[in-house]
Amino acid sequence: MLKKIVLTGAAGRCGTILRPALAAMCEELVSSDITDDIGELAANETYVKADLADHASIAALMDGVEMVCHFGAIVDEGPFEELLGPNFIGSYNVWESAQKAGARRIIYASSIHAVGMHPRNSCIGIDAEHRPDTFYGLAKCFTEDLGRMYWEKRGIESVHLRILSCAPVKNARALGTWLSDGDLVHLVERAIDTPTTGFSVIYGVSANDRAPVDNSKAAYLGYRPRDNAEQFAEEVLANEGPSDPTDLAQMVHGGPFGTVPLGQGGAAAAAKGDD
Repeated sequence: MLKKIVLTGAAGRCGTILRPALAAMCEELVSSDITDDIGELAANETYVKADLADHASIAALMDGVEMVCHFGAIVDEGPFEELLGPNFIGSYNVWESAQKAGARRIIYASSIHAVGMHPRNSCIGIDAEHRPDTFYGLAKCFTEDLGRMYWEKRGIESVHLRILSCAPVKNARALGTWLSDGDLVHLVERAIDTPTTGFSVIYGVSANDRAPVDNSKAAYLGYRPRDNAEQFAEEVLANEGPSDPTDLAQMVHGGPFGTVPLGQGGAAAAAKGDD
């Protein structure tokens, strides 16, 4: 059992799902976000309100930490200036303070939007080049590169989870991109308990028949998803009209983020269900 795990973004959808499982893996879980309250805590869990853009606040979380699960961020497209603090500087603050505190590894909620402009009819692997679809996706690219640099220059491991859609299956795209709650927990558990990872990238997706990504080169992490969105296919396809191959949102991996104007959120958030 680990001595201490720090979780950022604890009030978000993924953070809320992960908290009980993380608490079971460590003696002390420190959960953090910018909200005032995240509800009932586990017996070994404490909550600390902290702004990712405030280096001192993030550094204060890290004393004695072994693993960091960095899930905090603005989870939509927006003006670069708004994303700069939490999504860019926040990642630097997490890596720098965790490394100084002696953390062994950081598990990061990256996103398909780091490679969102790749054509959807190309099944991309974990070595696909960065092709961000938004400033939001650019922040994911930045943090993946930050993680690689800190591994190669300072020896702190990281596992970057390119999450596709961690939300209920409501459209045809999600038949390929769905990551179930149970598979999310399993993915993070493997990212934590794999003995050595170095710098690693893996897609956060369930065992969907229509999955548009390939995790075969990340098999060493031991992630073996159990759920399949095909169980929802008949109902979803019956309720959705014919697909439009001229619609870029249906033809790139980033979905609606592929068409949203840079710096403008809202529409993408309503459609996405990612991270």
